[in-house]
Amino acid sequence: MLFRSCFTCHRGNSKPLVMPSLDLLYSSPPPEEPGDLITAAAGQAPADQIFDKYLQALGGAQRVNALTSVQMKGNYLGFDDADKTPVEVYATAQGQRATIVHGLSGQRTTVITPTGGWDSAPPTDRPLQVTTLTGTDLEGYKLEVQAFFPGKVKTWLTNVRVGFPTEINGSEVNVVQGSMAGGGTATLCFDVKTGLLTRLIHWGDSPVGRVVQRVDYSDYRDVAGVKIPFKWTVTWLDGRSRFEMTDAQPNVRIDPARFAIPPAAAAAR
Repeated sequence: MLFRSCFTCHRGNSKPLVMPSLDLLYSSPPPEEPGDLITAAAGQAPADQIFDKYLQALGGAQRVNALTSVQMKGNYLGFDDADKTPVEVYATAQGQRATIVHGLSGQRTTVITPTGGWDSAPPTDRPLQVTTLTGTDLEGYKLEVQAFFPGKVKTWLTNVRVGFPTEINGSEVNVVQGSMAGGGTATLCFDVKTGLLTRLIHWGDSPVGRVVQRVDYSDYRDVAGVKIPFKWTVTWLDGRSRFEMTDAQPNVRIDPARFAIPPAAAAAR
């Protein structure tokens, strides 16, 4: 089967491109994506040892488990945006996250909870104002929420295996892969030197091929004794979103209404 995605025609632009790119056709292939199915590699550190190093690098398991919520604000840049726009992020250790982007055309909100998820956008951006997230897409988003409260990292995945180390942006990383609770596959890449999570890849199968989403984490800063990423980039088959936080408030009470399902999404259930 010949797999086609939005990149086939758009190639990173908001409008489809008719002219073929000869440079793209004959240029060097991009680095191998460390997310394809792997088998356990001999001689590698066990996954639990990599996870323990990760928790220690963040500040220790005790401090990580003491982080119950985080409220962040900063800037957002979409793949076809000319300028950054304000963004707010509200997340709890109970698996809830609300991301609110204040774009020029209106507010866009993505909410993830342990039982569901949805994305709302202005009518000028899409025909359906509210889209319900389901399947392996939703499971992947849930994993992204847990990445900010990783005290139970050892329970995130099943059928866990450690592959051969690889490189991301010139740094060696340990590659851990497993199955998500609701189906699909996830790959976690941990910097060998720092122990920190630098990349999360999750995907599920579809009739036209794998639907992949990747999150790259950087700029870890201390918040209540726990290092959390202040920058992350979400990349998928037809878009890319960059988040740059400027402020984070830990262990604050977050209004449950932040995670309430919109009426349109509730009616669709």
